[in-house]
Amino acid sequence: MTEFAHDTVVPYRDSESSKKQQVASMFNDIAFNYDFLNRFLSAGIDIRWRKKAIRQLAALKPQTILDVATGTADVAIMASGILKPAKITGIDISDGMLEIGRKKVEKAGLSNTIELLNGDSETINFKDNSFDAVTVAFGVRNFQHLEKGLSEIRRVLKPGGKLVILEFSKPKMPGVKSMYNLYMKIICPNVGKLFSKNRNAYKYLDESIQKFPEGKNFTLILDNLGYSNTYCKPLSLGICSIYCGTK
Repeated sequence: MTEFAHDTVVPYRDSESSKKQQVASMFNDIAFNYDFLNRFLSAGIDIRWRKKAIRQLAALKPQTILDVATGTADVAIMASGILKPAKITGIDISDGMLEIGRKKVEKAGLSNTIELLNGDSETINFKDNSFDAVTVAFGVRNFQHLEKGLSEIRRVLKPGGKLVILEFSKPKMPGVKSMYNLYMKIICPNVGKLFSKNRNAYKYLDESIQKFPEGKNFTLILDNLGYSNTYCKPLSLGICSIYCGTK
């Protein structure tokens, strides 16, 4: 398996824990404020991004969906409303995020449709060919081994099943790029620190985005792992991108 630059970016540089352990700890720490900060820092645009990603599956009409790095279950809940599948399983390594997600699922009356489990993208606890579709929103940057996680996802997809990934990317237009860098390097960490007392989480966000293999580099990784019909859709002047591939 290839190691990518972002695989080595960790939230706490002075910690001897693995990236996986550090990410779980970081998300446990910010779980309570995570949804609020997402809405606040993105001015609510992240909701539109998620809906656009989910709609990449509309033609497929999937009945079984796995939401990897489900967090507080935003995508799982939205996918249930938009796609009306029979079953959605969300997995995440952070129990803190899952706890909040379960409360949201229950409040939405979706406990019969959505199940949230502690689970790792690199060792997915399901048989081969289990799901019609897999979604990952803002989670692939946090994989300890990117190719391992993407290979595991392909394994549990049914033939003809589709992977949809939503992930941050870096805008290329000069004016937009400089505004984005100011926002990510200064405003975002300071607002994050103000509300969550964890500046590391939002500093890590920027560092992992900077080193992530985005655009064609990412679709090439999917191609090399055996996915077909891969494509990338940049959103909001390139701040975010949707990546898709089929098994």
